Amino acid sequence: MDSQCQRLRGKIAIVTGASRGIGLAIAERLVAEGARVCLTARGEDALADAVATFPAGAAIGVAGHADEANHRAQVLDAVVREFGGLDILVNNAGINPAYGPLESADLDAARKILDVNVLATLAWTQGALGHRGLHFRERRGTVVNVSSVSAQVPAAGIGLYGISKAAVSHLTRTLAAELAPEIRVNAVAPAVVKTKFASALYEGREEQVAASYPLQRLGTPDDVASAVAFLACADASWITGQVLVLDGGLLNTSSIG
Repeated sequence: MDSQCQRLRGKIAIVTGASRGIGLAIAERLVAEGARVCLTARGEDALADAVATFPAGAAIGVAGHADEANHRAQVLDAVVREFGGLDILVNNAGINPAYGPLESADLDAARKILDVNVLATLAWTQGALGHRGLHFRERRGTVVNVSSVSAQVPAAGIGLYGISKAAVSHLTRTLAAELAPEIRVNAVAPAVVKTKFASALYEGREEQVAASYPLQRLGTPDDVASAVAFLACADASWITGQVLVLDGGLLNTSSIG
């Protein structure tokens, strides 16, 4: 990235699920473009290690579970206290504790996936709105949600995850319609990205999986981060309600499973 690119100078962001992988890459990109960021994640030690890699004053971390109301309140309070408010919310936190066909899916796992991936995404947005101005500075802001290509095309073994991400995509479009013009809401929908979270989808067979992508490689966290930074900045000021697919051309093929 051009070190002179400062499209987000002075902006304040929250990135959930940001101690590693896609979330950390997003936070790093936002800071590189001039923002200050609050990172959240479940693991306190891993989060502290991540925050320590940022320049002084550029990032803070608040550990907790994305689907817990007390944690969300702590994060929003910390952002207001440390940075004076919020401009950008990135809903990246997500889980996928279930693998296999839907016919034998554990319904308790399904509820947890929906709680974290869908309802927490809505709850974070509601909290950031704070009655249209309590947390978003100047009563304006940007929300970027992380969906998935599995929301559009069934992927073997991760049906529950795909269902939750389809809900995130539709949530994105609905919030965009409801919150305009003050708040823009968009999403990114990555295919397989090389992270620990997605390792079961490619580990030990990366070359084979990548061969099914027209661009002949899997995604990287930076691929997602650059798209999020674009949607969060003024260059995307006439874009809302969109789900930007990041898939190396995969959906142009017949299957993602």
